[in-house]
Amino acid sequence: MTTKKFQFLPFVICLLIPLAIGFIGSFLTQESVHTWYTTLEKPSLNPPNEIFAPVWTTLYILMGIASYLVWKKRKVVSGYSWAVRIYFLQLLLNLAWSYLFFYRRAVDMALIEIGILLVAILINAIIFYRINKVAGWLYAPYLLWVSFASYLTYSIFILN
Repeated sequence: MTTKKFQFLPFVICLLIPLAIGFIGSFLTQESVHTWYTTLEKPSLNPPNEIFAPVWTTLYILMGIASYLVWKKRKVVSGYSWAVRIYFLQLLLNLAWSYLFFYRRAVDMALIEIGILLVAILINAIIFYRINKVAGWLYAPYLLWVSFASYLTYSIFILN
């Protein structure tokens, strides 16, 4: 049975999980963004650094909302455990990209990893869509942004 009633605490928990991943990722990137990253050749489409934090915060909030919508249907759908697994896998892959690119400064490894991340996001979106259409569509901006981030990663790899 799915409940129509909004549940505040589970909603907050669902928001805090991806935001915590984002916070950890920002901790890993903090030093390199102001040092190493400034020395890299970047493509002309590279956005200013001030864009990244609000975009990522928005995307993490959308992920949290999507996970809450799926969580609300956990008792009435099959495949909920797969949805949870792929959700956490893509969150860990998201964090791994920040670690590889900014903390380790391994652009080549980050490029390979972001390809895997894109596949995981797409699978996550499809699984969420099957459970709750809105939850699936909430992944569209994330998929688009990481596609763009893939282009940036590739370009930085080639230019440097």
